[in-house]
Amino acid sequence: MMDLLIVYEDGRRERMRHAVPFTLGRGIECEARVPHWRVARRHLRITKVIDGYQVEDLGSLYGTRVNGRKFSLHAPVVESDEFVVGPCLIRLFPAACEKKAPTGDVAIEALESQTLKHEPIPISPSIAFREMRRELHAGLIKAFDLRRNDIATLSEKSLREQAIQCVSALLDDHVNVLTGDQRKELIDLVVDEAIGLGVLEPMLADPFITEIMVNRYDEIFIERQGKIEPSQAQFSGEQAVRGVIERIVFPLGRRLDDASPTVDARLRDGSRINAVIPPIAIRGASMTIRKFTNKGIDFDGLVKNKTLSEELAQFLKLCVRQRMNILVSGGTGSGKTTLLNVLASCVPPGQRIVTIEDSAELQINHPHVMALEARPENAEGRGAVNLRALVKNALRMRPDRIVVGEVRGPEALDMLAAMNTGHEGSLTTLHANTPRDALSRLETMILSAHAGLPLNAIREQMGSAINLIVQQARLPDGRRVIHDVAEIVGVESGCIQMQTLVAFDRQSGLATPLALMPQCFEHWGAEVDSLLLHWFASA
Repeated sequence: MMDLLIVYEDGRRERMRHAVPFTLGRGIECEARVPHWRVARRHLRITKVIDGYQVEDLGSLYGTRVNGRKFSLHAPVVESDEFVVGPCLIRLFPAACEKKAPTGDVAIEALESQTLKHEPIPISPSIAFREMRRELHAGLIKAFDLRRNDIATLSEKSLREQAIQCVSALLDDHVNVLTGDQRKELIDLVVDEAIGLGVLEPMLADPFITEIMVNRYDEIFIERQGKIEPSQAQFSGEQAVRGVIERIVFPLGRRLDDASPTVDARLRDGSRINAVIPPIAIRGASMTIRKFTNKGIDFDGLVKNKTLSEELAQFLKLCVRQRMNILVSGGTGSGKTTLLNVLASCVPPGQRIVTIEDSAELQINHPHVMALEARPENAEGRGAVNLRALVKNALRMRPDRIVVGEVRGPEALDMLAAMNTGHEGSLTTLHANTPRDALSRLETMILSAHAGLPLNAIREQMGSAINLIVQQARLPDGRRVIHDVAEIVGVESGCIQMQTLVAFDRQSGLATPLALMPQCFEHWGAEVDSLLLHWFASA
């Protein structure tokens, strides 16, 4: 027989006596049982050897320390040895087995009056909780792998129910360790991570979070109401992040591997995701999710959010109805896609809209929308369908309006051609800092098409195709506003002429008119409201 003294972090002490050999762990099959989740199911084995007794660590997740140092096999055991196992410190009394030594009870009673040299080493609760999640996640995947043929035919609801049952069974060994709320939280996290989006699920459900930035599995930032802040949520490990990314991109026909380490995709709700994995991402798998909360948002909602004034909203609505070709420009996260959705929703219901995007993001509130999405090349480098091919194809689909989610390359030439050949009222976005920069970028994109057009011809095309440039911006306080609105008024001496109609006023916090009357008003006549005329002339 061998006596044990177990001292827990809270000072509680427990005596045990077991016949050698025996195993210590949290599992019910262990002779010496310590029911704590930081103790492995089978943590230690104590056996008899020639020169005494030895202690073997059985590959526990957190390891074992003796006299302050980590070990895998320790022999011979002496009474002064102090073993740290999870949340407790353990002393073994091999002398209790020898006739010449005092009994184990006498030895333990003598020890209880002494000060232990090595207190149990506490593990950070967050780290320990994550390690437990990783262990349960691996157990769940292993259990599902054994019955892969069965789960392939399950619905999402049935799959989730089976996953919950499986994790609950894996947690049965953790008796009297977790409260009911902690157990439910842990089960939800593990199941979401295995078959859903893990810790991102509550963030995606939060209407105030607009962007989620996963730098690595244990470092997540969010943008809440325009301000970036760290999140306390963490994935259990690198593999969990990779699993979430693969579950998103696989149904869309996208791939993410060493040969193609970056991918753009979308979630079911239309949110955009960009993912990067090593070797491109040095710190591990990373993803950025841009949520689109524009469901139900219209010009009234933008006015309420102080994105623009009521008068400017009326002007932009009129521009859409009068089939002006509008270019929305701005920086990353400035609200270009949201404004494009709102503008396209103002198209009269009797007209057909064809949308063209790299990754489908637009959610236009209109009864007649045909959405096209580009397709990347497959593993053999074939099958790609780019935006330029989609723009050409859209012309054969009887569109009244063509909406290009974002122009970033040679497709700009085909889009301008469409605007100049009977598809007035088309809309698009691009990245630029000012309306003038937007024209320069568009000019560069057209040149990249290698059409051999002279620069003057390109500018003539741009001057006749683009009617209005709306510049979006995000302010330091996180608010997204329309910063400038510029009207293209023609081409003179090879230079595109524009006039800025409204510009951002810091005092009012909105874009205000500059006392210039839009030239388009001359053609619209009675369609222009007198209040709108007065607003533009009021500066």
